[in-house]
Amino acid sequence: MAAAYPWTLFLGMLVMVSGTMGAALRKPVDVAFGRNYVPTWAFDHIKYFNGGNEIQLHLDKYTGTGFQSKGSYLFGHFSMQMKLVPGDSAGTVTAFYLSSQNSEHDEIDFEFLGNRTGQPYILQTNVFTGGKGDREQRIYLWFDPTKEFHYYSVLWNMFLVDDVPIRVFKNCKDLGVKFPFNQPMKIYSSLWNADDWATRGGLEKTDWSKAPFIASYRSFHIDGCEASVGAKFCATQGARWWDQKEFQDLDAFQYRRLSWVRQKYTIYNYCTDRSRYPSMPPECKRDRDI
Repeated sequence: MAAAYPWTLFLGMLVMVSGTMGAALRKPVDVAFGRNYVPTWAFDHIKYFNGGNEIQLHLDKYTGTGFQSKGSYLFGHFSMQMKLVPGDSAGTVTAFYLSSQNSEHDEIDFEFLGNRTGQPYILQTNVFTGGKGDREQRIYLWFDPTKEFHYYSVLWNMFLVDDVPIRVFKNCKDLGVKFPFNQPMKIYSSLWNADDWATRGGLEKTDWSKAPFIASYRSFHIDGCEASVGAKFCATQGARWWDQKEFQDLDAFQYRRLSWVRQKYTIYNYCTDRSRYPSMPPECKRDRDI
């Protein structure tokens, strides 16, 4: 990628609060599942409703299921409405993530960790760059994600829940940290059993008498720079709404919302885990994660 490519600047500055005010993100466009996505495994465990505008993923003791985007994308805005597994969901994981397809892959993760009835879901986010992850952050949500549909979105290096920013990952290449900007990614989602680690570190096991476990989806929005797997730059550079100057920064209101999430709902942050990282990872200070 050429050094002058505007997304390098965009991704490096997206969350800095400066004199330039950020702009409200465009509302996702509600489209049917089949427009942007295809099933990937256990096709019979995906149920379709309302002409494919809504789907359900089913998990039982035999298998979970999942789907992926038809295209691969370098940059953009990706969003779904999801309603998570209700009731006793311990041991289950519902995932929504972007990932490239190579050994030194990049990946941007939402993982929803189930829990016993009455206990809150945990939303875990993670970022892999050049095949390296271990950048987990965990939060509680400020609502019950099993009752209604909510938007979960990625603006490439920015995680949002109902347009509330919950995490950012800035460009820290100058600090020796690789950054996900030149490997096209597909978008994936899945529902699967992970009771060896998902709930209380694996202490709580999946209760199969409660199966099938069901996660619901709608509004399969993709607005991105579609690229072949080998592409390293976007042919529409500078032309899309998310590639404009006003989207380089969070504005003051957005930053306050991010701070609110940090202060009230964060339950784990790799940046402050000195048992794993005796020295703070270099990106944490720039990401304002301390």
